[in-house]
Amino acid sequence: MNFLKAEWQKLAIINYEIDPEILEKYLPEGTELDFYHGKCYVSLVGFMFLNTRLLGFSIPFYRNFEEVNLRFYVKKKEKNAWKRGVVFIKEIVPKYALSFVANAFYKENYKTMPMNNDIQINDDELTVQYSWKDKSWHSLRITADCNAMPMENDSEFEFITEHYFGFTKRKNKTSEYEVCHPQWDHYQIKDYQLDIEFSALYGKEFEFLNEQIPVSVMLAEGSEIEVNTKKYIV
Repeated sequence: MNFLKAEWQKLAIINYEIDPEILEKYLPEGTELDFYHGKCYVSLVGFMFLNTRLLGFSIPFYRNFEEVNLRFYVKKKEKNAWKRGVVFIKEIVPKYALSFVANAFYKENYKTMPMNNDIQINDDELTVQYSWKDKSWHSLRITADCNAMPMENDSEFEFITEHYFGFTKRKNKTSEYEVCHPQWDHYQIKDYQLDIEFSALYGKEFEFLNEQIPVSVMLAEGSEIEVNTKKYIV
């Protein structure tokens, strides 16, 4: 059953290599960390939620909004096949009702903060910026070539974007939900700027990201998506 339908557009993705031990306490029962060429990744992702429909209904004032999340990558074996998914450290949205629904129904760690976006398309350049505020403003900004390119097989971009399940951990329980979407095109990055205080947003264990250079920076075009109703697996 489809719980939510929407469009995810202009996904700005900042990838860092991280010590797997830092993520162990966030790992849901029944899953294990997923690595790309031996590297453990954590990603900061900002994007637009557009034309959002909950259980088939479009709710006024809640159709279009920003989201920024910090996530890492896991996999779970089921019937001799791997389900590849993500676990969210924290998801930030601009309206309290969004956080309430997500936390109540999906047991995610959503927080509400003031947010804004600035997306500009010129003849040969695309600029995407997402900003959010706790005690001070944080932002990520990416400038890219405006011509989208198709995904390459076995690429880092494929690894980051082709995790189609969300896994959540609440005490000793694990739940799972599927996110359905086609493969995404991506843009060639020209420049990026980050103004983020990771320790203030995510705690002392992520403070090292303030000084760490990203492994990669990506900008995905996005698409329509469907989020299916969750189920408990452990």
